[in-house]
Amino acid sequence: MTLTKCLRGFAVLTFTVSGIVLTGAAQTAQYPNYPSETPAQYTSPTDILHYERRDVMIPMRDGVKLHTVIILPKSLVEAHGAKHAGMLLTRTPYDATGLTSHAASTHLGPILEGYDNATDVVVEDGYIRVVQDVRGKYGSEGDFVMNRPVHGPQNPTPVDEATDTWDTIDWLVKNVPESNGKVGILGISYNGFLPLMALYHPHPALKVAVPMNPMVDGWMGDDWFHNGAFREQNMPYVLEQEATRGNMAKWFTSDFDDFEMYMKAGSAGELGKERGLEQVGYWNKILAHPSYDAFWSDQAVDKVLAQYYQTEPMIPTMLVASLWDQEDIYGAIAVYKAIKPLDKSGDLHLVIGPWHHGQEIDDGSSLGAIHFNSDTGLFFRQHILRPFLAKYLMDETPVTEVPAVWAFKTGTNEWERLASWPSGCPSGCSPQPAPLYLTAGLGLSFTEPSGSGAEFDAYVSDPAKPVPYRRRPAQPIGYVLPLTWPEWLVDDQREQSGRTDVLSYTSELLQSPVQISGQPVAHLVASTSGTDSDWVVKLIDVYPDEVADQPDLGGYELMISADIFRGRYRESLAVPHPIPSNEPLEYKFNLPTANHVFLPGHRIMVQVQSSWFPLYDRNPQTFVPNIFWAKPGDYQKAEQKVWHAPGHESYVELPVVHK
Repeated sequence: MTLTKCLRGFAVLTFTVSGIVLTGAAQTAQYPNYPSETPAQYTSPTDILHYERRDVMIPMRDGVKLHTVIILPKSLVEAHGAKHAGMLLTRTPYDATGLTSHAASTHLGPILEGYDNATDVVVEDGYIRVVQDVRGKYGSEGDFVMNRPVHGPQNPTPVDEATDTWDTIDWLVKNVPESNGKVGILGISYNGFLPLMALYHPHPALKVAVPMNPMVDGWMGDDWFHNGAFREQNMPYVLEQEATRGNMAKWFTSDFDDFEMYMKAGSAGELGKERGLEQVGYWNKILAHPSYDAFWSDQAVDKVLAQYYQTEPMIPTMLVASLWDQEDIYGAIAVYKAIKPLDKSGDLHLVIGPWHHGQEIDDGSSLGAIHFNSDTGLFFRQHILRPFLAKYLMDETPVTEVPAVWAFKTGTNEWERLASWPSGCPSGCSPQPAPLYLTAGLGLSFTEPSGSGAEFDAYVSDPAKPVPYRRRPAQPIGYVLPLTWPEWLVDDQREQSGRTDVLSYTSELLQSPVQISGQPVAHLVASTSGTDSDWVVKLIDVYPDEVADQPDLGGYELMISADIFRGRYRESLAVPHPIPSNEPLEYKFNLPTANHVFLPGHRIMVQVQSSWFPLYDRNPQTFVPNIFWAKPGDYQKAEQKVWHAPGHESYVELPVVHK
């Protein structure tokens, strides 16, 4: 090969082969073409499928189009208008295509198997399944706003999730000829928040809603805060959900143990800065609103619906709550409490099950080490959800009585049909508040303290050594094994009982059952040597030393209800105040709903501590304007005292059922 000449500035290569000079082009031509085996466009066969899939872009009133997947049973399509079915809609920020493509199968069930789909109900009853990307996510146009508020002070635009749902349903009933014109909406978590939005000025074709484990109030007790304490381990979710339309950006972990990663960063604000989180809009809103100001209260869904239903009729709605919901344990019960007094026609229903977040559409036989003697998830879908949907979405269906409340009673492991909630038995016996007092000697008693013994118990809370919320190494949030995030609320609490910075108050052996139905309320009288503090109160069922049918539960300490309260909000949730040092003060806050029987031979325990890390960010224990930006020097040890003397009684008010 030689370089022979330059032509207009380009070098030309020549090749000498057996005395013949070939140019580069001629040399290429002497080799045969090897065609690609991939077609220019592949068309998937559809005649072998037992369903028909339609991908459409539905226009909203502002011109934005939302990607929507419509899946119909093939028998419905082939009926050519002789047969019609109701539509089940789910709106989601989690990829409509992915949620309807779980498997490459000719059958409908496998492609829907998974999150939100309640597949057995959808397939067996022949519904038209509709799943839609919310605006700004995956295949939809527009801009994404986390939990987009309804039009009003926090949303000046004319569109919100309520209007998008209205426009979607309007298009569906006009453009899906196989439907009977009846639409139901259901979903879990964020997808459970969206059915609640559909209830606000609903479309006339919306006949039924099933919000399961919905996000309702992100400050009071759902995803972002609990009573002012920030849920630090949700930071990766904020980044991945908001940084890109298709959730392509990923959170960088730096330690196998999440405990170490969050400790090294110091404050949540600094960790967010390290991970580039300040580039996404919702994180900056969280940073700007650490207190319960109008940003949070204006968009709290329980408040929005309570205001709306003052004058408007209610659509049949079934709220679904999980007793061990590790993400949205607050929302369903909050909505029920807010709007049940406005339910004039008996259209509001409640289901309370023994599940983690969303477990009602999965196997509900057990949760962690705790077994329920039956598949409670299957029972919910077949005997509660299925007849409820059929009543409102099918043209011909037997008249079905739908109880006002289905509640699973843990401890005795049985479903009950109740007339109202809280109600401890089918005949309507109401729970009565019963103070369970913390006493000297780390005891618990339903009898008020007499004053003998020490006035308080004390421990040192050290932000440099916070109490882990579960056994280390702390796992990141995740649902796929080996991650066990869904189980943490049923973790054995003996790990915490052995720490010197956790107080464990324990009752005598129970001689008779104690049933609670409703929300326990913590009345903690405590003092701190610092000027700010967190208080964690946990209500625990302590199993006997020997459990005959399940030896691994011997002595197990099972959380029944627990939550955290950030002390700076004792006087006002909207405006934080320093805590007067060393002054006994009452901290009163609700714990999550329970429906449980403490059995004879068990004990009741109450644990008190001042950190729950890294699920919640550390309180520096010195008052600073915004804990997101606390500096290393702000984190100080504090002596914490829990009081139980006459005039300073600490107790947990239990909703005890007397039959």
